[in-house]
Amino acid sequence: MALAKIPSVTGRAVNVPGNDIDTDRIIPARFMKCVTFDGLGEFLFHDVRKNDDGSDKPHPLNEPRFKGATILLSGANFGCGSSREHAPQAIQKYGFRAIIAENFAEIFFGNCTTLGIPCATAARSDIARVAAAVEANPATEVVLDVAAQEVRFGGQRIVVEVRATARDALVHGRWDAIGELLDGLPAVQSRARALPYLAA
Repeated sequence: MALAKIPSVTGRAVNVPGNDIDTDRIIPARFMKCVTFDGLGEFLFHDVRKNDDGSDKPHPLNEPRFKGATILLSGANFGCGSSREHAPQAIQKYGFRAIIAENFAEIFFGNCTTLGIPCATAARSDIARVAAAVEANPATEVVLDVAAQEVRFGGQRIVVEVRATARDALVHGRWDAIGELLDGLPAVQSRARALPYLAA
């Protein structure tokens, strides 16, 4: 089961502004009673998107023009708070494939990387440029080039940073440690058969 190489992510983007957006805001704890992560996307940013009666609050993800966006823009310290893996799972299940923010909480960053979600950091002013272009035209194609560490959009370009270890893992398809272990299983089994003390 070879892992997909992720040298870049291309799609439309949506800006969810704010600093210190924690994992409880990303996926409230009461929605974490699931046996699997399937369906968590429905509850992404639930408490800031929905009223008690289920109707929509004003929120970028509730705007039809941003429906189908696959790149999430945000501010500083994104994914802080609890280390729950449900937060990046909810982001992925909603349909996002990459996040661009000023910086990320450490555990959240790691959890995203092991799901194959590139997390790129950029200057606040540069994120604002991407957000302005997307606001003006939600159909703008945004390319997060993980390998080149840049974002291209509407004829513009900004420099981003994807941490070297994560960049290497994503670009070369080594972002899931369990997947790598499973890939190596045939070699392990072959070696085990060759060891006399393991022979049946």
